[in-house]
Amino acid sequence: MLIFLLGMMGSGKSTLGRELAEKLGYTFLDLDAVIEQQEGRTIGEIFATDGQEHFRKLERDALQSIISTYKQAVVATGGGTPCFFDNMMLMNAAGETVFLDLPEEVLAQRLSSSDLSTRPLLAGKTQTELISFLNKTFAARRQFYEQAKHTIAKPPYTINALLALLS
Repeated sequence: MLIFLLGMMGSGKSTLGRELAEKLGYTFLDLDAVIEQQEGRTIGEIFATDGQEHFRKLERDALQSIISTYKQAVVATGGGTPCFFDNMMLMNAAGETVFLDLPEEVLAQRLSSSDLSTRPLLAGKTQTELISFLNKTFAARRQFYEQAKHTIAKPPYTINALLALLS
């Protein structure tokens, strides 16, 4: 089974994904890391050199490759992955989709304690700009995230809660 974790940056997709994959004995894939490996450069470099539109095409190609290559994997998607092309439809058709629904305030706290320069859409933002960006972006993306087959809306997320949801 393929399991796709969706949600805003900072929602815990990679952290939870690694734990879930280990528990299930599945491969763990971080979609951004897959793209970086394929391209030989960081997401930030791709955005700076080629722009977001090119990145989204690379993201779509990487998603399709994962779907056609893996039968058992947990995939931490990028925050915007479900919002472009027909990625959400592809993921729902290929496996289980789980939206990690974390409040913007919690996302802002988590992201503020990380290196924002590694996230192209957040690089250089002040705390006020970060909160404004999160509110605006989450509002635009929520309609896509809510197409997931499952939603976990009460952190902290646990592997057992996720396994129960998927069974």
